[in-house]
Amino acid sequence: MPLALMAAAGAQEVKTVPSVDLKRYAGKWYEIAKIPSGFQKKCVSGTTVEYRPRDDGDIDVTSRCKSTEGNDEERGLARVAGGSGNTRLQVSFMPSWLSWLPWAWNDYWVTELDAQYTLATVGSPSRESLWILSRTPTVSDEQYENAVNNATKQGFDTARLVKTRQP
Repeated sequence: MPLALMAAAGAQEVKTVPSVDLKRYAGKWYEIAKIPSGFQKKCVSGTTVEYRPRDDGDIDVTSRCKSTEGNDEERGLARVAGGSGNTRLQVSFMPSWLSWLPWAWNDYWVTELDAQYTLATVGSPSRESLWILSRTPTVSDEQYENAVNNATKQGFDTARLVKTRQP
């Protein structure tokens, strides 16, 4: 991360929202923008993610996108970090037999979420990953700018954000 952004963030930990109701958070979200991650590099448009709470407290995660080779779908699992009020999750798209490996899990912290559960910003504590998500394929310019500004205040390098084309 650039030194200027670390200074802007005050080298403080990324802050999450106070709590997340996982039943309300469940369902389909459209990716509005992202700091590209390795596993998403093949996605060119139409990226969505769907969350389904399970009886055991974990969450099934299905990520879909249009890729250069057609449609792509990845299935994963999310687990809640204890004591986080459901705001800090760990997500893995690795096979279950590899789930014991610490590097199989990625941090997924909900840093912003509107009261209606229609717009969310999610990032990693390392500030290397960031997603702006919406229940609809598009958001207003004002909503987008607010999400970007809030992520910038948390020290994310929002110059790296790439808008996602939605159909």
